Amino acid sequence: MSHKAKGEKNRVTINEVAKKANVSKTTVSRYLNGKYEYMSEETKELLEAVIDELGYRPSNLARSLKAKNSGVIGCIIADIGSPFSSIVLKGISDYCNQLGYNVLFANIGNDPEYEKESIQSLLDNKVDGLIINTTGKNDDYLLSLKDEGIKIVLADRGLSIPNMLDTVATNNYDATYDLVKYLSEQGYKRVGFFTQDMSVISSRYKRHEGFNDAMKTYFNQDGNLTTYVIDLEDPQNTDDSLREFVSASNGEPAAIFTVNGVTLLSVLHGMKRLNIDISPQMGICGFDDWGWASLIPPGITTLTQESYECGVQSAKLLIERIKDSGEFEPDYIELPAKLVKRGSTNPMFLREADYK
Repeated sequence: MSHKAKGEKNRVTINEVAKKANVSKTTVSRYLNGKYEYMSEETKELLEAVIDELGYRPSNLARSLKAKNSGVIGCIIADIGSPFSSIVLKGISDYCNQLGYNVLFANIGNDPEYEKESIQSLLDNKVDGLIINTTGKNDDYLLSLKDEGIKIVLADRGLSIPNMLDTVATNNYDATYDLVKYLSEQGYKRVGFFTQDMSVISSRYKRHEGFNDAMKTYFNQDGNLTTYVIDLEDPQNTDDSLREFVSASNGEPAAIFTVNGVTLLSVLHGMKRLNIDISPQMGICGFDDWGWASLIPPGITTLTQESYECGVQSAKLLIERIKDSGEFEPDYIELPAKLVKRGSTNPMFLREADYK
């Protein structure tokens, strides 16, 4: 599946330059590296003109791999405003600093075009490799970089096709599956899955897969029927989804599962606007334990991700790849999420506390 933007030109290769100039690839490579011995002025001028005409932009990193490493790691963060992402970056930075590597990073604001621009900017700075928390919309581009010999590790979010690039992630499927099982043991009869768009973000759709399978196993229900994709920029959209879920529950004990911390916060705000209490009839839980979850009465049940360790393991794997120039199969490292049980999913506690 291609994720190229409309109107985007294909990346020009050195082979195309050689073909257009009617010279060998080796000749083009020597020109790019400033090795003009035995090269006529006519050939130099021709290559300069062809490169300018085609808009060819050589990968500085691919060239520098043949030379001494720079000691700099490039890092792309989808959204530094997320506490998860900032902690991942801290793990990357701390580990790299221990081994004498510097880190250059770019915050791309979940913008796929800016992701590509930022990656190219980092490559132009001759980084030794890249750690990417991707938008999920540039799979083809990332694979093309791998084909050029660029070392890449994906942090938290993988490609739509697994096992193509080194990846460090949370055990999203298993953790969600186990939490839904726990909710069934607590006596809930329905569970709603509240999420942002999950079409290209692997962590989100893997959690949804775990949710669907667990709903079928423990509730004998189709999880898609209680899945709500909300727009965090539109509070009305969140409120409408909450009303629909509460109404469909018909007074039976129900629980809300949120795909991540920002969605959890958005849903809690929506519940407050609609005067929906956490109660024996309405529980709530979700991914990410961001401190405040334990402070909101009666305490919000969460799945704690190893954010810092995700950063450390990503940096460790990338540096291993940089030091080893041999062939390797892409690695997929899953870090376990920990279930932190609190009052928001304990109907008995809420009943005894008469929590309202």
